[in-house]
Amino acid sequence: MSVVELTDVRKRYESGGETVEALKGVDFHGDRGEMVTVIGPSGSGKSTMLNVIGLLDTPTSGTVRIDGRDVTDFDGDELTEERRSEIGFVFQDFHLLPMLTAVENVELPSMWETDVDRHDRAIDLLRRVGLGDRLRHTPDQLSGGQRQRVAIARALINEPDLLLADEPTGNLDRDTGATILDEVTRLKNEEDVAIVAVTHDEQLVEYADRTVNLVDGEIR
Repeated sequence: MSVVELTDVRKRYESGGETVEALKGVDFHGDRGEMVTVIGPSGSGKSTMLNVIGLLDTPTSGTVRIDGRDVTDFDGDELTEERRSEIGFVFQDFHLLPMLTAVENVELPSMWETDVDRHDRAIDLLRRVGLGDRLRHTPDQLSGGQRQRVAIARALINEPDLLLADEPTGNLDRDTGATILDEVTRLKNEEDVAIVAVTHDEQLVEYADRTVNLVDGEIR
């Protein structure tokens, strides 16, 4: 069963009195243990597609399923809970809170949980991405690659089924990017998650199990 599935998804926006169709009947799926990269020129609808997959935006028409459940018509609270429990996000700019340590940043998405093991899981995840000696460091004490590792650990803290990445290697040099992608591949297999990554980086495409080309809102 696919972790995420889009069926005939369309997304229209009103802009300057005109209707812009960002997605035009997109069919897509991502499976456990699979990394799918979404590529395409600027303005092709990649960010819109990622937002729909991540339940940050709702389609104008079509169906979105997470773990086989139709979530298309979920209300705001239901979508928030679905994102919290099922989806992890990794961003190009890391989005770490500067006043928190690495461990505290990783724990942040689970702060409303009563699970006493979240602190131990945060430490374990940081050790698994090679930051066992940086647990108490704040982001300004970490390199770009180390900050991205913290962001990846944070995305996995709630044991999501789906990991979404928006240009995750965009701010990294090639060697650091390769190290990050090696770790992402290993964690993908260990955690058995589906990964969907939007990218312009050919290096990331090389690590993908499958690549989807989105052009003018359509998969080609």
